[in-house]
Amino acid sequence: MSGPLSHILITIFMCGDVMTGRGIDQVLPHPSDPRIHEPYLQSALGYVELAEAANGTITKPVDFSYIWGDALTELRRQTPDLRLINMETSVTKSNDYWRGKGINYRMEPANIPVLTVARIDVCALANNHVLDWGYAGLTETLQTLKNAGVKSAGAGQNLLDAEAPAVIEVAGKGRVLVFAFGAVSSGIPPSWGATTARAGVNLLPDLSERTSRAIASRVQAVKRPGDLVIATLHWGGNWGYEVPREHTEFTHRLIDTAGVDVVHSHSSHHVKGIEVHRDRLIIYGCGDFINDYEGISGYESYRGDLSLMYFVRIDPARGNLAGLRLVPLQVKKFRLNRASRSDTEWLRDTLNREGKRFGTQVELAVDGTLELRWNRATTAGGVGRGEPTGP
Repeated sequence: MSGPLSHILITIFMCGDVMTGRGIDQVLPHPSDPRIHEPYLQSALGYVELAEAANGTITKPVDFSYIWGDALTELRRQTPDLRLINMETSVTKSNDYWRGKGINYRMEPANIPVLTVARIDVCALANNHVLDWGYAGLTETLQTLKNAGVKSAGAGQNLLDAEAPAVIEVAGKGRVLVFAFGAVSSGIPPSWGATTARAGVNLLPDLSERTSRAIASRVQAVKRPGDLVIATLHWGGNWGYEVPREHTEFTHRLIDTAGVDVVHSHSSHHVKGIEVHRDRLIIYGCGDFINDYEGISGYESYRGDLSLMYFVRIDPARGNLAGLRLVPLQVKKFRLNRASRSDTEWLRDTLNREGKRFGTQVELAVDGTLELRWNRATTAGGVGRGEPTGP
């Protein structure tokens, strides 16, 4: 790599939870055995029936690009350098489901083209579904992703593997390191934490300064000058806009002391507030991206059917946020579709309401996307400085 990087931006696509198991798996070309072990349904086909009852027939099997829908058009238009998702599904033939958990996501490995068709680069795996089908299921998930050329972070055959970042070389621009972490507050069983002798996820023991320092040591051991670092966090409950003080303090420490440039958080089924701290982006909850929840009642006021694509632009020379464009989508018939004007305005108003405490707001662009704006001056609350360079 040669020449200055100050005027070269790296664009990263990020989103929330991608659940390609259960009902989604059943409409893909190679469905798994539909038997599931839930208190409410015993067949994954039940989730297909719920979606069809709500929004109409899904002609099965769908092709691998179907579920991405209009998101593929946006990916082609925005041309991100890196594509990062939280993959909240075990990719396995294993029948050894985790007893007593209640919900078990599984996708048949032959359906892995559903990820490669969208050219996903990295899957974060430190979440509460990657071990739904046992240790054999985790092993097969890791191997299937590797065979498909998709990197992963946050889970492994031992603690060293689970802690290791995914490393992406962006031609002419530098390296991006993706560290993935999970917290028990998201529903990850404590026993899923990887150890030196046991496979599992990279589980945070707590959100203390001691944990932040340990992360800083791991980052500093591999980070080179010019590298960008993303911390992707699976934490918190499914519903509710509150951002606990311990979350803001923890993310600030990741930026201030661990050298993290972007914090990408998920677990909430709906979008949450956005902050810019010292020119670094913090997304406190991306919301779900792909799931099989259509037709399930409850929590409608949160609009969990609405999704966002996050296109983050970063100056790799300094690690500063240069801009954030958000593309609103709606899931219908297991497909991502561009959101209506009214739904886009609802997302805008929600992000502005929740971003007010952080000094951020989004503006509606003429093309129906949203662009982040943030305060230039740093406040006592730690709100970041700088403004986006524009679309």
